[in-house]
Amino acid sequence: MGKGPFSFRRPSIRRRRPKSTAVPQSPKPIPTTGAVASSSSPPPPSTGNLIGGGGGGGGVVAAGKGKKKAAGARLWMRFDAMGVSELVEYDKSTIIKRASIPARDLRILGPVFSHSSTILAREKAMVVNLEFIKAIVTAEEVLILDPLQQEVLQFVDQLRLQLPHKSANKTQGAGAVDVNDSEIHVSTGGQWLPVPEAMEGLQCELPFEFQVLEIALEVVCSFLDKNVAELERDAYPVLDELARNVSTKNLEHVRSLKSNLTRLLARVQKVRDEIEHLLDDNEDMSNLYLTRKWIQNQQLEALSGGAASNSIITISPRLPRLSSNRSASLVSSHNLDDDDVEDLEMLLEAYFMQLDGTRNKILSVREYIDDTEDYVNIQLDNQRNELIQLQLTLTIASFAIAVETLVAGWFGMNIPFTWNNKEGIFEIFVGGITVGCVLIFLLILGYARWKKLLGS
Repeated sequence: MGKGPFSFRRPSIRRRRPKSTAVPQSPKPIPTTGAVASSSSPPPPSTGNLIGGGGGGGGVVAAGKGKKKAAGARLWMRFDAMGVSELVEYDKSTIIKRASIPARDLRILGPVFSHSSTILAREKAMVVNLEFIKAIVTAEEVLILDPLQQEVLQFVDQLRLQLPHKSANKTQGAGAVDVNDSEIHVSTGGQWLPVPEAMEGLQCELPFEFQVLEIALEVVCSFLDKNVAELERDAYPVLDELARNVSTKNLEHVRSLKSNLTRLLARVQKVRDEIEHLLDDNEDMSNLYLTRKWIQNQQLEALSGGAASNSIITISPRLPRLSSNRSASLVSSHNLDDDDVEDLEMLLEAYFMQLDGTRNKILSVREYIDDTEDYVNIQLDNQRNELIQLQLTLTIASFAIAVETLVAGWFGMNIPFTWNNKEGIFEIFVGGITVGCVLIFLLILGYARWKKLLGS
């Protein structure tokens, strides 16, 4: 049959391959090293991707194969109280859960607030943003953002050097604790002291969060002092050269120098104002005592749990353990005073004075620049006055010559004069007019000097 409009075609049938009913083999377990979970239960998903690490005082954290970087994860370095460090990748949600801080505090550590200075106290953490140092400090650890930057590496090295040393001093300084229900004593180097005096000796060192804050302030102040020293070394020769020779090149150098000075002064002023703000508010300084709040929370949890008199109460992660409710009451009454901010106040005042001295150096350089600019302006004004005097002198001379030209124009008209027929009259007439113009010039010049319009 022909293929007409009503002809039928058999549709083509595409054969499909039958699905395989074979059971797939289970993948072989991947062998792991180090501390792993039991084979019966799968390991929980890790919130951070471990990159590697090292301890400043001894401990080295093993590095495993990192997983694919999660979206929004950033590189952090974690330091504990013993100086052990590790590189990790955390996202925002992990940091918020780990440090118990609101999400808006992470914006302070972002690139928008670079070269800003902020120290915020939260319930369990301290958010530190000092110049290039962006960190989250708790009572037990510190998290540093972007630790591989050139400026931050100095801060990381100082943490590795100082934290293990201070932790070792605390461990050696703490003595054994003699626990009795009637009286509690602490042994410190062979001499037995009551609990309040002993705890004062044990807590003479700064808490962990203040140690980190002190190192951060030291690094930032040293960095600013170094920049100010370089600025002073470059400023004075350029300003002296400008005072000797006012040129476009020297003026451009001074302009660049002044812009750098203004930026550096603003950075020093931000850090100084933040420390001054903390010193003016005792409540903010009290909130920065994270270790003290941690101890109070531990005591409240122990008391709320109905602990017996012989139960062990952890006083501090780096202090000896005292027993009995009496010891807890003594320690809390003598060492956990919320209004005692003397240690932090002394720490902040020391760096406030150092920053104030750095600021005074910058102001002295700026005053030297202002003095040089005033001197240059005086020189330019003097040259401008000399040009004005020269212009006035030339104007007087032009007036005298114009008078002579006027007289010559009068007698140069085609009007008959009887003097035209006399011999030698031309020399006498021109000489007389010239002498008269010179006299006019001298008279006007003397009048200008008499009125002090021209210098002597």
